[in-house]
Amino acid sequence: MEDRPEDQDDAVLDETRWRTAGERIETLLDASSSGGAVARERAEQLVREVSELYGAALKRVLRLVDSETVDRLARDDLVASLLLVHGMHPHDVHTRVEAALESVRPYLGSHGGDVKLIAVADGVVQLELAGSCRTCPSSSVTLELAVEDAVRAAAPEIQSIEVVAAQQESTSGLISADSLLSRVHSTSHQSGSWIAVPELAELRPGEVGGFAIAGLTILACRIGDDLFAYRDHCPVCDKSLAGAVLHRRMGHPVGDAVLRCPSCKAHFDAVHAGARVDGDGHLEPLPVLVRSGELSVAVPVGVSG
Repeated sequence: MEDRPEDQDDAVLDETRWRTAGERIETLLDASSSGGAVARERAEQLVREVSELYGAALKRVLRLVDSETVDRLARDDLVASLLLVHGMHPHDVHTRVEAALESVRPYLGSHGGDVKLIAVADGVVQLELAGSCRTCPSSSVTLELAVEDAVRAAAPEIQSIEVVAAQQESTSGLISADSLLSRVHSTSHQSGSWIAVPELAELRPGEVGGFAIAGLTILACRIGDDLFAYRDHCPVCDKSLAGAVLHRRMGHPVGDAVLRCPSCKAHFDAVHAGARVDGDGHLEPLPVLVRSGELSVAVPVGVSG
């Protein structure tokens, strides 16, 4: 039986409520300080007692279910956060970071890059980025959003992320791997944000759709099981891509897909960063990830391709 619209609305409210629970608890603890140090101490002790009680119950639940069920529970953001708080998550930090990187690897590939986990030690995640972002400065921002956000969501206990360059890097005018994150950190005003766009889930394989998010119009398409999003702007004719459709090039394998601008007929590789296949130029890619159970798009601020 399908969920009713009101049930879906309730789920969204519940999601928002538990994500802000920590802030509400801290606010209540601060309010208790007005009663003096003893009142604050008692309030903190009450929170600890309740937390330990629910932690003990959660531990018993895990003992009663099989490993497959535990893995399913760990994939739920809320349950995973509680498991982490109580030190009961079934996967260690290295495994969780690897899984996070695997989730963003398709989007790194669409920017012409890749990522490798070097080490996780003393709260520091060390990564190696390879490839380039195909000469698009804004790609470094969206890559940073994709990588760092995924890693921190999977392993909130980490303190920092360090990036090293792959040993062999191209120097033909492309943005090197070691600059992908450093470029962002050195220009903090060029940050970005993730915007939930659950409507993307409605796209069928081979379908292209336009969406307005945060004052920005994007073009999204589904190729097989993967979703790709681009800013709605053709760099060749400077017009909208509204009405663009996906094509498979003759002689190319299954999974090949190009977007054709309806105005100037320029063709762009929809899988590989929107690079133009019949001349110079490229579309501006925007990563798509599942965050907190919702499909979300990374939207850079103040950056254009």
